[in-house]
Amino acid sequence: MLAKLFKAFVGDKTATDMKEVQPVVDQVKAVEPTLANLTADELRQRSSALKETIQNHVAEELAQIDALRQQAAALPLSQLDEKEALFEQIDALELNVNERIEEVLEDIMPEAFALVKETARRFANDGEVEVTATDMDRDIAANRDLVRIEGDKAFWQKSWTAAGSPVTWDMVHYDVQLVGGVALHRGKAAEMQTGEGKTLVATLPVFLNALAGRGVHVVTVNNYLARRDAEWMGPLYEFHGLTVDCIDKHQPNSEERRLAYKCDVTFGTNNEFGFDYLRDNMAMRPEQLVQRKHHFAIVDEVDSVLIDEARTPLIISGPTPKGDEHEFDQLKPKVVSLVQVQQKAAQGFLTEAKKKLVEGASKEDVEAGGLALYRAYRALPKSKPLIKFLSQDGMRQQLLKTEGYYLADNQREMHKADAELFFVIDEKQNQIELTEKGIEYLVRNMEDEHFFTLPDLATELVGIDNGEGSDEDKLEKKQTLMQDYGVKSARIHSMNQLLKAYALFEKDIEYVVMDN
Repeated sequence: MLAKLFKAFVGDKTATDMKEVQPVVDQVKAVEPTLANLTADELRQRSSALKETIQNHVAEELAQIDALRQQAAALPLSQLDEKEALFEQIDALELNVNERIEEVLEDIMPEAFALVKETARRFANDGEVEVTATDMDRDIAANRDLVRIEGDKAFWQKSWTAAGSPVTWDMVHYDVQLVGGVALHRGKAAEMQTGEGKTLVATLPVFLNALAGRGVHVVTVNNYLARRDAEWMGPLYEFHGLTVDCIDKHQPNSEERRLAYKCDVTFGTNNEFGFDYLRDNMAMRPEQLVQRKHHFAIVDEVDSVLIDEARTPLIISGPTPKGDEHEFDQLKPKVVSLVQVQQKAAQGFLTEAKKKLVEGASKEDVEAGGLALYRAYRALPKSKPLIKFLSQDGMRQQLLKTEGYYLADNQREMHKADAELFFVIDEKQNQIELTEKGIEYLVRNMEDEHFFTLPDLATELVGIDNGEGSDEDKLEKKQTLMQDYGVKSARIHSMNQLLKAYALFEKDIEYVVMDN
């Protein structure tokens, strides 16, 4: 009864969604009769015409991008600001191109879907599909049992091998699969029951978006599915001249994997896509990159990939060079000394808290004791004497009350609590931050008092621009500034990592040492 009342006032979500999708399904079915009597070559020509339609729709923007790239390439390095301005224009145009492609794909969706359905029907009903042989047909025939060549004719088989097993194509898209295809193209999650053919559903939006020539990723949960689907569904795309590959077949960072990413349709597992993305972010030169710009992706088993699998983060690490990037050896003595003075300060705060927080203490003493206790906690939350003291009646409550005061109003008063500390530990966030007092301690007796202080990039860059000197001089100053910023940023990161190791992590609890 309640469900019926809710639907009466709010409406049925499924019915609303179907109202948006049904017109596309009707248009697909209206196009189907116009394709039924075409030859296989004419079918291919229709898909080529769709590609041309997309390119023509964005031709003006692409021409502007090419012109801007040439203009940027012609500028000398000294005109860096002008180069950056041109590339900002290119980025804006790229976004516009994507929006324009979305527009035209929406327009051609019915015909593209009908082409895929008609191709699937011919594969299923005909013994083999005859076409005029292209170079791609000949390449496929030379390597796989999918195509047979006789003279200038190519014969596409209805049976081939996928993931090591023979398959025979016997599927044609039903209306429910057309509905799913529209939903996926429009960026929605489509849930289908077992046996409703979700693998076949994906062929519709994959084909449509691959026509743009910017690459489509099909993400699966395991290696077998990635290889199987690439070889099982791939012929539908290859028949129309689209290239298909699976990254899981090739070694990371290999030329073969790079070529797989350049295909119109690229299959792979979520981990391999993710690790390639991470490796690309570690690349030193453009030619080391394997992925191209991301355009469109379909995720199979989306709940598993984006929820279950996503619980395990993808982590990749490279070699850790010494020198300016990682100064652990040089920084270690300073960190040891810093931790020791912090421990001494924490003991003092805890002693003060024990004296002030006694039964019958005045309000002022309780407030002072609470602050001392909170400072001891911010200094070394894992200190065993502190943990023992907090186990006494009322001490934990006093700590929480004091913490609540200093966290209030967006931590407005927190600087007062941290003023006497050398570094602050946020145990909940697992973070450590050096204080002004800590930085002063570290740079004591050092020539460079800004050894651990990052320069204010924005202010410094404006100062260089407004200062005297030629463009070349200013550019050199900016490069020196950026280099100094990078060195100090890495140094502060190394310092924080060392502080974490000494102050947050306990041997045999957070880490173990085995075989040295």
